[in-house]
Amino acid sequence: MGRLKIKYKRELNTTENLIRKIGLILITIVLICIFLPKQPRFRYEFQKGKVWNHENLISPYNFAILKTQEELNADKKGILNTIQPIYNANTTTSKEQIDQFNTDLSEKWQSSKLDTTHENINDYRSAGNAILNHLYGKGILSLNNRFQNRNNEKSPASKHYNFTLIQDKVASQKNTADCYTIESSYGYMDELMPKLTKIKQKGWLEETLKNYITINYIYNDQQTEALEQNAIANISATRGVVQKGELIAEKEKIISNETYQKLESLRKVYEDEGKISGNQNYVTLGQFLIISLALSILMVFLFLFRKDIYFNNRLLMIIMIVIIGMLAVLSWAIKIKIPNLYYIPFCAVPIIIRILFDTRVALNIHLLMVLLAGLFVPNSFEFVFLQFMAGIVAIYSIKTLVKREQLFVSSAIILGTYWIAYIGLVVTRNGSIDTIYWTDLLPFLVSVMITLLAYPMIYAFEKLFGIVSDLTLMELTNSNSKLLRELSFKAPGTFQHSLQVANLAEAAIYKIGGNPLLVRAGALYHDIGKLTNPQFFIENQKTEKNPHDELSPEQSAQIIISHVIKGVDVAKKHQLPEVILDFIRTHHGTTRVDYFYNLFVKNNPDKLVDESLFTYPGPIPFSKETAVLMMADSVEAASRALKEPSEESINNLVDKIIEHKLMRGQFNNSNITLKDITESAVIFKAMLKSIYHVRVDYDLSKKTM
Repeated sequence: MGRLKIKYKRELNTTENLIRKIGLILITIVLICIFLPKQPRFRYEFQKGKVWNHENLISPYNFAILKTQEELNADKKGILNTIQPIYNANTTTSKEQIDQFNTDLSEKWQSSKLDTTHENINDYRSAGNAILNHLYGKGILSLNNRFQNRNNEKSPASKHYNFTLIQDKVASQKNTADCYTIESSYGYMDELMPKLTKIKQKGWLEETLKNYITINYIYNDQQTEALEQNAIANISATRGVVQKGELIAEKEKIISNETYQKLESLRKVYEDEGKISGNQNYVTLGQFLIISLALSILMVFLFLFRKDIYFNNRLLMIIMIVIIGMLAVLSWAIKIKIPNLYYIPFCAVPIIIRILFDTRVALNIHLLMVLLAGLFVPNSFEFVFLQFMAGIVAIYSIKTLVKREQLFVSSAIILGTYWIAYIGLVVTRNGSIDTIYWTDLLPFLVSVMITLLAYPMIYAFEKLFGIVSDLTLMELTNSNSKLLRELSFKAPGTFQHSLQVANLAEAAIYKIGGNPLLVRAGALYHDIGKLTNPQFFIENQKTEKNPHDELSPEQSAQIIISHVIKGVDVAKKHQLPEVILDFIRTHHGTTRVDYFYNLFVKNNPDKLVDESLFTYPGPIPFSKETAVLMMADSVEAASRALKEPSEESINNLVDKIIEHKLMRGQFNNSNITLKDITESAVIFKAMLKSIYHVRVDYDLSKKTM
């Protein structure tokens, strides 16, 4: 049976609490109205490739048709292909390199150890100057791969491109084919050297000249980029005009690419005009009415199905904070125009609410949230469909959260749902798988990764508002926790008793419906108060000497009863959640310590008995889980006193104890039925028989045909 969430205590239904509740709701409505965008909404919903289901749409005024993103990208590419890179001529570089060559030549000539007996150094100087002047005169530059690749699309064989050369503040058009690179300069010298008849040491001269060849046409990245950005900024975002009175979309006709672009253009113009000329007060009023209706429906749901949340303003505040936070993020994303609204982790909302409360609450809040968001996002049908599907999967995937790794499994399932739903919508809309842009799947991946931040937020909500999630309960049921280790060391008998009670109660709750994780945690800590005086409880007594023999019945009863009060103190000291304290307070309810009560009556037959000295302070159980724990605790403790456990003795013991609890009215405040009690008793009997190895009677003579 599915796990039910924790039922929280109601706050008193006072006028003060009612005023706080109304104030909280009004503040939520006002904050959401403040955050949400204020432009009027285009009244028509439409999708490319679908039928136009409205009446014929006639243009109410002239407006320009916006270009598609593909058209804008094509225009941008075309413009960039026309932009020529800018190079600056550095005249200083060429002069410095030639002068340096002339200065260094004599020294290099002397140190070369060449046979220069019949050669004149001036011939080498003249040849070197002529070569350097020629190279620097033509210009030496470095080719830019970006412009080479751009040009190669049209002419793969060519690596050259046109550029603008700025020399002495004068711009001229050139082509890199008319200039040299460092490599082609070396090639020029290789071809020229054989023609220099006066030069004998051709190789030496060429190697020497290479030291003085450098770039003197320098690529200006900043000016080129500025030129490109200016050209891109001047690209027109529109193409053509729709005239007033022109038919835009015809009823029951397929919305073509052209029609779709006209509708998108009209929607953009309509919403932009609304920002300028629309009455913002009316827009705000409309939002106030919509949000008020949505929150009213949510409050009605909580009143009908989760009164514990409805009457607890602390829990309502958590829900309102989550709603306000997510809608504020949505508004911020729309305002800054993020590339894709699917980056927003909408599934964090149902996950947080599901873990803190239950499936129904999470589903209702997620539905209202998505519907509200759909009023302000483009392609609202697609947005609502995707988010609703993913939200449902998110809720279902953590329905039985018992391990933390399930959080990552849940994230993977959510991502798969997003991708499948999105691909399905695209294929349905366009009728082709080729229209799927796989990069559009990336936002969903980012969204799911951000959704994992919901889990630290759950921890923060638990600490700030004092509530308990399944994650916390899992940590509490770890027998290696500090408090349970202390219990097992100081009161081992009580610890073993608590483990058995936890097994009995958990099995019963699985059968009758409830929260097994909660009842197990409550069972493990319900006797934690016995840590203070463990030797006064029989399960921890290691010798035959009983400390109660030296006390009066009243004193013994008070020590036994005090383990409830001390248990609450120990639990508070170790900061256990309030729902665990409820199990400690209620596991004996207002029952009586009958052993010491009967002993007192026996020893003092003539005295008037003050029953309050022998009665637990209560309260009695107020939930199905606390009621089951009371039964499990009593039957497990009593079963230890059975000298010879048998099927009959165990059956009689369980029936007697449960009947006694009913007679004392211990289940009057809990939502447990007689059927639940009967089924729990059956579970207890079966498990106790297994624990004490009771053999089943197979005597066939006792069976009827």
